[in-house]
Amino acid sequence: MDMNDILNRWDTLQKKEKQEKANAKQIQVSHKKANAPSMEEKEVLKQKKEIQKIKEDDFSKKINPMELWLRRYGTIDKDKIAEETAERTKQQDRNYLINMKPEAVLDLHGLHQDEAEQKLTFFVNQCVRKKIRKVLIIHGKGNHTKGSDPVLGELVRKFIEYNPYCGMSGHSKNKNEGGSGATWIILKW
Repeated sequence: MDMNDILNRWDTLQKKEKQEKANAKQIQVSHKKANAPSMEEKEVLKQKKEIQKIKEDDFSKKINPMELWLRRYGTIDKDKIAEETAERTKQQDRNYLINMKPEAVLDLHGLHQDEAEQKLTFFVNQCVRKKIRKVLIIHGKGNHTKGSDPVLGELVRKFIEYNPYCGMSGHSKNKNEGGSGATWIILKW
């Protein structure tokens, strides 16, 4: 026997084995019962049973129906919402703000321009942080000023124009509140 014969015999044996395996697969009979669930179907059934058990445990616990409803839907305090809305609209109402008493007052009498400007900036920033809506700045009428225009009154007017927190402003109609020697400012925050 030469090498060619050996290789041919080897190929023949390999082909026979492959054919036998193929025939065995075709003839192979399932040993499970007819209509029996597959592995995937068994897994799905198992999961369904676990879910059902969890549901039964939840239903077996007794809970007050009112508490269940509150957990599901929560509570809303309609009175509080109405009060907050009324307060917001009241704060935004222009007439209310104009007639409102000042919540904070700054007196600049006797200060030089630089000192007055620093105090004014600090005061307005503090009021904005505290959410104060209306402030009164007392700057005086300029009776002791040399010249025609009051110095501090002009400083306050320019400050109101350039400061982003300052909104509407004006002078009080009552002389008790300062008249033209005081300026009220409605702050924006």
